[in-house]
Amino acid sequence: MLYNVFAHTPPKNNTSKWHSLIEHLLQTARRAEIFAASFSMGNTGFVLGALHDLGKINPEFQLYLQDCNEKRKGKSVPHSICSAALLRQLLMRINDSDLELAICIHGHHGGLGETGLIVTENGILDRWWHDPQNKNLKKMMYESLSCLDICTPEPLPKDIFRREFSLRMLFSSLVDADFLDTEKHFAAKQARLRDNWVRPADLWPVFRSNQLQMMWRNRWRKLNKIRRRIYNLCLKAGRNKPGMFRLTVPTGGGKTRSAMAFALSHAVNNRTHGFRRIIIAVPYTSIIDQNAQVYRDIFGDNFVLEHHSQVEANESGKQDEKFLRHRLAAENWDYPIIVTTTVQLFESLFANKPSKCRKLHNIAKSIIILDEVQTLPIELLSPTMDVIKTLVDDYGVSVVFSTATQPAFDNTPYLKEFNDQGIKEIVPEPDIYFEKLKRVTYEPVRKYESLEDLALELAEIEKDQVLVVFNTRKQALELHRKLRHYGVEGLYHLSTLLCGAHRKRVLREVFEGLEEGKPVRLISTQVVEAGVDLDFPVVYRAIGPLDRIVQAAGRCNREGRRETGQVFIFDFPENRTPLGPYRSGLDVSKIILKRNNPQRLHHPEIFTEYFQSLFRDCKEYLDKNNIQGYRSDLNFPAVAEKYRMIEPTVPVVITSYNENEGERRLGEYLENPSRFTWRRLLPYVINMSSWDLQKDEIRECLMEVEEGNPYLFRWVGGYDDKTHQGILGMVRDPADLIIGE
Repeated sequence: MLYNVFAHTPPKNNTSKWHSLIEHLLQTARRAEIFAASFSMGNTGFVLGALHDLGKINPEFQLYLQDCNEKRKGKSVPHSICSAALLRQLLMRINDSDLELAICIHGHHGGLGETGLIVTENGILDRWWHDPQNKNLKKMMYESLSCLDICTPEPLPKDIFRREFSLRMLFSSLVDADFLDTEKHFAAKQARLRDNWVRPADLWPVFRSNQLQMMWRNRWRKLNKIRRRIYNLCLKAGRNKPGMFRLTVPTGGGKTRSAMAFALSHAVNNRTHGFRRIIIAVPYTSIIDQNAQVYRDIFGDNFVLEHHSQVEANESGKQDEKFLRHRLAAENWDYPIIVTTTVQLFESLFANKPSKCRKLHNIAKSIIILDEVQTLPIELLSPTMDVIKTLVDDYGVSVVFSTATQPAFDNTPYLKEFNDQGIKEIVPEPDIYFEKLKRVTYEPVRKYESLEDLALELAEIEKDQVLVVFNTRKQALELHRKLRHYGVEGLYHLSTLLCGAHRKRVLREVFEGLEEGKPVRLISTQVVEAGVDLDFPVVYRAIGPLDRIVQAAGRCNREGRRETGQVFIFDFPENRTPLGPYRSGLDVSKIILKRNNPQRLHHPEIFTEYFQSLFRDCKEYLDKNNIQGYRSDLNFPAVAEKYRMIEPTVPVVITSYNENEGERRLGEYLENPSRFTWRRLLPYVINMSSWDLQKDEIRECLMEVEEGNPYLFRWVGGYDDKTHQGILGMVRDPADLIIGE
């Protein structure tokens, strides 16, 4: 039955090569088996792969493929529901408590659905199975089973949250296996590029050699002697068994390299465990380039994937090559080192669409470094912590909480998911290094009558190298305009209104100006606070959450070249923030700074006090959207909708910057949509919130890149690259207050 039917039409470059259905099913099954075996569910992966497209045996579907191949407009014929209904029937004979497995096949094109509507009695699959019109197709599928060597799937976990996550990982294994075998058919050359990846342990000699050279070149500098001690402690801690770890290192302590040193040491010392990749998740798009470049300089381009936002792939079941190529452009994280955003990582872990979920199985047996972990949104903390715990307990993952301002995840009664977790310290007694790396003086909180008063002070300040960080884009832009009015020299602005290529240029010019002693006044939002290696003698930070203040201070006297730097914390009447956890953080900060000398910000224990107070004040926000409730109902679309670290966004291409380079790269992407052309386009993309899209003045400046494609737009409005304001006419900035996609 299966030898004369097809899964896909021929590719354009070989019009006689149809994709055999039996070959596609078995190849997908073998891949899914390997993927799911990494978390001990290989049999289940094989079953899902072997059955996922069996519904394509339908003669009507075969006619539809012929229509597609001959460029006729054929009627689309569903196939996922047929395959899923068959699996449900087979499971009822084996283990009727695991019927939920059928949703993986049912959603392998459109996404995981609401289980209660799909697999239950009289649900979608049950109704299809008992429809008399489907009698012949059911018979054909049953007769085909003898060709597929179906095995007995492993049982799903009993705990509902572990069960929910297991379904996600199995769905990921199936989707990626399906995508990869389809890619091999349509784009064999691209598919070959995915093979022969190394493991992290194999990269250790390269890293060690590079690190020794760097330490030798800078061996006499006091700061680098301290960084070397931290580095050696990270190597030693890597001998621990897989689990949860805490890397508490002050800003400027060499955290980027030391965290990688721990991860590689951990992989080498746990070879039998088989760590497959290292994932570094950072909170801001503005620092991904910098961190990824550090690792590329060490390991080369071929082993480091930089991945943040991407075009939403079309999730329809269409079979023509153009749509399939769009889907194949989605990343599956098949690299040994991934540098991504916290948004991309965690929203994928709670997603339900194939393009977002295909990477999930590759997170098993990885080492995840959560850089600046204190930026995780409080309103999502309960489900986030639960999934982190599941990854460690069930999927062989080690997690590193890395920051100078450690949240008290395991030291509060309000996060029951983390009770008794035994998080291991990578650097014991971190207070020692905070004292040794003290490079700034925190001044008492200054109160200004208005933003105008601050502008006057900055315009007249003797030291003309200063960084000013605000809580919102609106306030930063207002000060920037006032200082332009006063004609100050060396004025720059930095926020998510600038595309990545523009932000990189601003940071380069600022860095060069600081090195050469030129006037530099950088007015920024929080995008500058995490991981950006700038070294100002003076930093002004609007009062906000305590951890944000200390992160801003990390841009002051960063290299210890001066006896001390000055950090001014300031407040003013217009210093407003949105209600919720961010406002609570600001309020707790005011209380702590009022009753403590500001120099206590040099001691990490103050953040235990801060986060304990914050979690107490925000206990009703820790699962604000009842995500755990939707997870317990196995309602995957609701979970994906509710778990949003930032507002939903769409990618907008800035075509006019840098002599229309964005337009040229967009043309490359449209001509050949692939992961490679999309990565080249990313530096010219800004993610715009759906809230902004509702504004008439914004919609007028957007143009669909392709007619009928609401997933990618051109910006045809004003873009200021001379005074570095970026997109003109936008001030709303919830993404600045949390993290960037």
